[in-house]
Amino acid sequence: MMKTTGFFARSELTRALSAFRREFMVVAVFSAVANVLLLAPTLYMLQVFDRVMVSQSELTLLVMSLITLFFYVIGAFSEWMRSRVLVRAGMRMDGMLSTRVFNASFESNLRLLGTHSSKAFNDLIQVRQFLTGNGVFALFDAPWAPVYLAVVFFLHPLLGFLAILFALLQVALVWFGHSKTVAPAERAQQAVSQEQQYLQSKLRNVEVMEPMGMVPNLLTRWKQEHARTLQAQGVSQDVSHRITAYSKFLRYSQQSLALGAGALLVIDGQLSPGAMIAANILMTRTLAPIDLLAQTWRGMITARSAFRRLEVLLEQNPERDPALQRVAPQGVLRLANVVAGAAGRNEPILKNVSLQLQPGTVTVVLGPSGSGKSTLARCMMGIWPQYSGEVLLDERPIFGWSRHELGPYLGYLPQDIEMFEGTIAENIARFGEIDSKKVIAAATDAGLHDMILRFPKGYDTQMGEAGHMLSGGQRQRIGLARALYGRPCLVVLDEPNANLDDVGEAALVRAVQILKDKGSTVVLVTHRSGIVAAADQLLVMKDGVLHRQGPRDEVLAALRGAASQPGLTPPQAVA
Repeated sequence: MMKTTGFFARSELTRALSAFRREFMVVAVFSAVANVLLLAPTLYMLQVFDRVMVSQSELTLLVMSLITLFFYVIGAFSEWMRSRVLVRAGMRMDGMLSTRVFNASFESNLRLLGTHSSKAFNDLIQVRQFLTGNGVFALFDAPWAPVYLAVVFFLHPLLGFLAILFALLQVALVWFGHSKTVAPAERAQQAVSQEQQYLQSKLRNVEVMEPMGMVPNLLTRWKQEHARTLQAQGVSQDVSHRITAYSKFLRYSQQSLALGAGALLVIDGQLSPGAMIAANILMTRTLAPIDLLAQTWRGMITARSAFRRLEVLLEQNPERDPALQRVAPQGVLRLANVVAGAAGRNEPILKNVSLQLQPGTVTVVLGPSGSGKSTLARCMMGIWPQYSGEVLLDERPIFGWSRHELGPYLGYLPQDIEMFEGTIAENIARFGEIDSKKVIAAATDAGLHDMILRFPKGYDTQMGEAGHMLSGGQRQRIGLARALYGRPCLVVLDEPNANLDDVGEAALVRAVQILKDKGSTVVLVTHRSGIVAAADQLLVMKDGVLHRQGPRDEVLAALRGAASQPGLTPPQAVA
């Protein structure tokens, strides 16, 4: 969400960074001390050349050396402290935003139906590293360039004007570099991201690709993606290296011309040799922040892009009120005029669906493929991003609940079941605090308990990433046990018997009956007719419309009557 202060809108990320104003002020103070003390070498050199070497006083040299050494210690301490403060601020910023970015990434991935938002963590790292790197130091040092310039003018105006000339050339180079490097760098980053996503999506499906000989064909396509990435990176690096070469040319030219101009002034008797060397050092110091900005410009562009992406992510996925506490839901689910769509699709998937489900009932959703059954299940869970109408749990919008608070009261089994790295018990317990009694109860309800005990380590058996060590039916039953964990008040099962044998389907019917007896609201989406016997009511979907709904026997009778009329859909077709 965006908040407005005066005429300016401040994003959530900007407000978070503004909490570090004190740290930035401390860094500014240490930067001021360090930059002022950088004049010490110049003054020491002037005194050595113009006083000590003339007077031949060893005591004067000793005192001046000790004083200068003392200033060096203070300057080094200031440099170290400002780095330390920024590093600590970066760590605190990460602690402040990491959980928020984590939650927003998951919500964004959910809302965009499969797009990857994991790079948001890389964006956070890039912003943090920029705030603790040389680019920020250059910004803090840049305001002190006029001080050094004034000292150069004090030594001789000609050297001051020469410093201004090179400063303007450096600024022009920075502007030129910005105008020429932004677009190529962003295109290169986008190409790398697309190639990585392409490769990751194929690696996830290697079991399908390898047996059917698809790998060589996909390799050809990957090479095309890789070639585009290399081309984009080559263009970006070429521009960046060209800017770096220009910067080096200016830096070396400035050093040589400043020394030559100083030597000319010494020959004319307008400048002492000590002042000549001191002016050269001061001129280099004057241009150092600008030169550093030119060197770190690419990192600044990357950090700025990362900052903007984080702003958009947090704005599009606002934080839910953490102080919001609700009473435990009973499971009354009501949908009112729900219309659900999808990106790139003109026709809505669900069209004005209205229904109400009561606790202690089992509802079976039937319908042909593409009729909107799975979309309806996701709307019931509050995880479908593009919809209008109302989805109410106990007459409260389901999107208004905190997911952390609501999660234990919901059970969901999607069509695509993912098992996560960890033990069987951790997967069933949803990776929260493991309650052994609840884990065993959920596994028993799903008909898994005896099977799990036959594994090498029982409930402590490691699943492996995505559960590759399990059969499809075993994964589905563990996913069912996860949905049943804690016996939630609302359970939605999408094709729960797709991979089950007769024994597994019988266990599913028993689990559904247990949930019903405990007062849960149960919704089953299925194509198989065996589970229909457990239903209290049926919903029949057709082309996104709730075609029929009502008690099981009435709906089945209506479907049989429709099947007896020519041209109408038979009951088995919708199941």
